[in-house]
Amino acid sequence: MAVSIQSLESGLAKIRPSYDDAAHSLGHTASSTLTHIHAPLLRGSLLTAVMLVFVDVMKELPATIVMQPFNFDTLALRVYRYASDERLIEASAPALAIVLVGLLPVILLSWQIAHAGVRSPEDPAS
Repeated sequence: MAVSIQSLESGLAKIRPSYDDAAHSLGHTASSTLTHIHAPLLRGSLLTAVMLVFVDVMKELPATIVMQPFNFDTLALRVYRYASDERLIEASAPALAIVLVGLLPVILLSWQIAHAGVRSPEDPAS
């Protein structure tokens, strides 16, 4: 949670109080200001927080061991067991799967954040 809260706090720090004042003077309610002004400004920070939590949860081994369902091994648990038995060749495939599953959202999210502000000239919304 600390990782995601820090990214959200940095996003909230970029929103000036004058935005709220301007929205209020134009007749927006608090919920309307949140959905129309704050949410688009916080979109990158929210996506970053979600990505960081996903990657952190994906690699969390102690919680996986404690909450392990019976007769079911997660990838992290399988890697841990193979590595503790020094069967590194068997541990390599699940370890690579963890890396790939954690890397895909990072790539997709960084691409989406990088292209969030870019609009084409034909786009009527620009």
